[in-house]
Amino acid sequence: MIEQVIEARHRDLGGFEVRRVLPAGKRRMVGPFIFFDQMGPVDLPAGLPRSVDVRPHPHIGLSTLTYLFAGEIMHRDSLATEQPILPGEVNWMTAGAGITHSERFEHARAHGDHVHGIQAWVALPRELEEMAPAFAHYGSGDSPVYASGGLQARLIAGSAFGASAKVSTHSPLFYVHWELATGTQAQLPAEYPERAAYIVKGAVEIDGRPWTAGQMLIFSPGKPVRFTALTPATVMLLGGEPVGERYIEWNFVSSSRERIEQAKADWTAGRLKLPDFDHAEFIPLPGAAAPPDPMS
Repeated sequence: MIEQVIEARHRDLGGFEVRRVLPAGKRRMVGPFIFFDQMGPVDLPAGLPRSVDVRPHPHIGLSTLTYLFAGEIMHRDSLATEQPILPGEVNWMTAGAGITHSERFEHARAHGDHVHGIQAWVALPRELEEMAPAFAHYGSGDSPVYASGGLQARLIAGSAFGASAKVSTHSPLFYVHWELATGTQAQLPAEYPERAAYIVKGAVEIDGRPWTAGQMLIFSPGKPVRFTALTPATVMLLGGEPVGERYIEWNFVSSSRERIEQAKADWTAGRLKLPDFDHAEFIPLPGAAAPPDPMS
């Protein structure tokens, strides 16, 4: 039933550490999900330096999905969006042919904050990789929720368990947040060909074995999966229909290596517009000889 286990790897993003799960060496994608980072949990003090923020940077060929358990992040992008993200909300940004955005801890800088969340990237189908960029934000009340016994569930995106989220996705997928009390049993149906569960907190039992925080479990297709919570647990369920192989380099995703090289050249030359309300600095292309002038 469990096809593969991926252990999260710690990555320092310049003062803010994440646990990176996808892509992994032996598994690059689960359905259309090609990137999966757990942010925190971390306590950020008031007055923290701006170097901890994620400065403006570009994307192509994907949608980013930011979801918080705690804290607040300010999103700004080149479509003139300025949107704080709060727990339970869904921040869905579609890069398509190209978008730039920043993620800043402005609430934490002013007041201090406890930040914890997940950022996932969803690869676009090949025929939509060059679609116009778009942004949508959904409040916590927009997501279907379910509670029974010791299970609380929220459908973040896609369709699962007989419900559909309001988030406008571009291929068949599911993304679910489970909170399980100790001893609670819950089942993931065999609805999609590719399915996984990431344990954010606590421990669960599957197939008679315990699994703990920081592990992503990839399931074989065709059979439902039963979970038993050994402790209070937070679990993210994800997957869907595969969209085909993708190249991924830095913040770019594409079915074409040449398209990624073009995106790198565009960013280095300063041809990609920076966020309207955050254009004084940016992240240069790794290894680039000289960054572009953001004011040109």
